[in-house]
Amino acid sequence: MDYIQTSATIGSIVIIILTFPLSMLFCFKVVQEYERAVIFRLGRLQDGEATGPGIFFIIPCIDNFSKVDLRTESFDVPAQEVLTKDSVTVAVDAVVYYKIENPLHAVVNVSDYSRSTKLLSMTTLRNILGTKNLAEVLSDRESISHSMQSMLDAATNPWGVKVERVEIKDVRLPVQLQRAMAAEAEATREARAKVIAAEGEMKASRALKEASDVISENPAALQLRYLQTLNTISAEKNSTIVFPLPMDLLAAFTTTRPRS
Repeated sequence: MDYIQTSATIGSIVIIILTFPLSMLFCFKVVQEYERAVIFRLGRLQDGEATGPGIFFIIPCIDNFSKVDLRTESFDVPAQEVLTKDSVTVAVDAVVYYKIENPLHAVVNVSDYSRSTKLLSMTTLRNILGTKNLAEVLSDRESISHSMQSMLDAATNPWGVKVERVEIKDVRLPVQLQRAMAAEAEATREARAKVIAAEGEMKASRALKEASDVISENPAALQLRYLQTLNTISAEKNSTIVFPLPMDLLAAFTTTRPRS
């Protein structure tokens, strides 16, 4: 096998020399700063590591290479219909952000790291949601996202993939359940409003009782309150209003003085 590889390499180099300088167009390749090249010579991994960035040399006919993009990529996880722990059917979708950490593993250990990561993301999302009840799915999205990110990162590590972030996008509930939850929320708000109104009435009653106690202790305060009410009404209304005059106001004038 080594003899065949050596002979093929020598033959390719001879062809390069004979076709120089035209052959140089096929021998030099360039990868960008955010790319790496994994080179194979007659099916064997060359140099044991990825090449790049910059220019590199290959031998036509016996060398081939695969480019790997190291930038962060994202994909949408399609909505997954899942039966939660408390037997409620929900549809949940998400978005996953990942990048390649090891170009060699991404090329050698898996045939299509992007497709494999997508399929694994759908399965992982279903598995996690199956262990949660509806309240946890609606309120603990951050916890679900973190759990999914950790599980995906551990599973894709042999593929050279680093899962950086997972976000739950939307949780869709059945229409009947939405109506039931809306009715329950409305009933809760009405009950809370009635309690608040009752507490207000109770506080107002206590305040009125305290005011009446204060006024009853001092008759002059009652007369002042009466005059204040007359003043307020006269300022707001332009019509003529007839009020009965309390006899207590005339008591000072109707008292008969003793004759000398």
